Amino acid sequence: MNGCPPQSPPTSLREYRATDDLAHGQRLDRWLASQAADLSRSQLQRLIDRGQVQVNHTQCDSKKYEVQPGDLITVAVPPATALSLEPEAIPLEILYEDAHLIIVNKPIGLVVHPAPGHETGTLVHALLSHCQSEDGLETSLSGIGGVRRPGIVHRLDKDTSGALVIAKTDLAHQHLQAQIQAKTAQREYLGVVYGKPPSEAGTIDRPIGRHPVDRKKMAIVPEEKGGRPARTHWKIERRLGNFTLVHFRLETGRTHQIRVHCADLGCSIVGDPLYGRGRDIGVNLVGQVLHAWRLSVRHPITEEWIQVEAPLPLEFLKVLKILEQRSG
Repeated sequence: MNGCPPQSPPTSLREYRATDDLAHGQRLDRWLASQAADLSRSQLQRLIDRGQVQVNHTQCDSKKYEVQPGDLITVAVPPATALSLEPEAIPLEILYEDAHLIIVNKPIGLVVHPAPGHETGTLVHALLSHCQSEDGLETSLSGIGGVRRPGIVHRLDKDTSGALVIAKTDLAHQHLQAQIQAKTAQREYLGVVYGKPPSEAGTIDRPIGRHPVDRKKMAIVPEEKGGRPARTHWKIERRLGNFTLVHFRLETGRTHQIRVHCADLGCSIVGDPLYGRGRDIGVNLVGQVLHAWRLSVRHPITEEWIQVEAPLPLEFLKVLKILEQRSG
């Protein structure tokens, strides 16, 4: 041995170019949060405070800096801390897997990553077990998401089921994240809503932000008050009396996006405990009848398209059957 201490992983440098006119005048922390899906706004604020963010090659220590079109913003992201979560042998429905990524069909009720009130029993715990080496010493998951979110590129709400892609390597994580930001990855959902949408198809283009009163909810919030652009494309798949089966395609991926946009349209998702309160179809439901049905991404190495379809959960099928019977 030469007595030299082991080298720690290098800091990751990320560059973002503000090419869109929508960036004009946005606060630095808010704009970066819209670009870096794996970093929270509070994480980015800490990086800014620590001098790890540069604008046009000059250190910027103000999160309130107003981004201008053409700005080159560099973020120095320190290496993730070693994982300290315990793997749990929770069954997973695998839709696709190779050495670089894994796509699962997340069931209703499974939280994606640890959070207050959900310290165990999450998808991350299941993935740590599934991706563990035979000797239990290594785990093949990207570390970019940090200790509590290894491999997590995007999320689904606890009570939304369906296809979710997870990165096994940092390269795959960055590649998949870039696809989501560039809107080349396709995320399609099926959901049952109350009522009848006003047309056969449409696009909801309304910004979403934290609800001004109820911090557990999101809401339609103007961009000048902190809302972030949100766009949902939808079309009717089947009319079921006073209910409708709708196909959704996300162009952006804000928290609760489909649920908030549907409620704003006056057609909230059936079973939604936050945005559809006071409505009941006479069936005990675990969560909202919303399913991430189809996911299409480019493979981070081969560049070939991977498209998977997640089978509808039994509860979703049960609701469809009941509504079809009622509608004749």
